[in-house]
Amino acid sequence: MEVLKVSANSNPKSVAGALAAVIREKGVAELQAVGAGAVTQAVKAIALTRGFVAPNGVNLVCIPAFSEVQIDGEERTAIKFVVQHR
Repeated sequence: MEVLKVSANSNPKSVAGALAAVIREKGVAELQAVGAGAVTQAVKAIALTRGFVAPNGVNLVCIPAFSEVQIDGEERTAIKFVVQHR
């Protein structure tokens, strides 16, 4: 599964474009976000992606979950969003 990492500085429209491309190609993708700002940008990107793919009859489903990731040698808790079409 393709993993897209989102930061607080990520442009939601750019992330949405990348997410839409992965959804069209593979049908499923995962967004990873660490911190409140990154989670906000990820949610905005998912909403924008839905607007990009809905005219083609693709209805998105988002499954949020916690995940442990390694950043600079230390373990951090991330929110992961598995996004797929229904």
